[in-house]
Amino acid sequence: MAELFEISLLSYMNVTLMDYFPILELPEEIQPLVVERVAGNSFTNLYGLRASCKTMKALAERSRVNHFYDVLSIPMRLNIPPGLFKTCYAERNPSTLYMKGVQFFFTFNLQEEGLPFMKLAADE
Repeated sequence: MAELFEISLLSYMNVTLMDYFPILELPEEIQPLVVERVAGNSFTNLYGLRASCKTMKALAERSRVNHFYDVLSIPMRLNIPPGLFKTCYAERNPSTLYMKGVQFFFTFNLQEEGLPFMKLAADE
């Protein structure tokens, strides 16, 4: 309840995220790590972070956010851009590796190709 009050108070006062948490004052090596962890928690956090300001959008796009993001947490009713899955797969995202392994193993009946993807996902 206190968090909800604080969020509504911040929006009422027209305070931006950058005013509340000055991420740019952190060392440059730490900034992408913070963005990765925040955005990796949920689909809502990722897009909320990118929509908050230009600086956050730039940080979210240049860091490896998609490696940490759990694609399996995306609600199925949403239309997910195909580029998101490709980017996650390119960054060796564990959930997309797992999905690819399951697809090969069960859908295409290619067990020898699917198992390495699932093992790689478990190792990540």
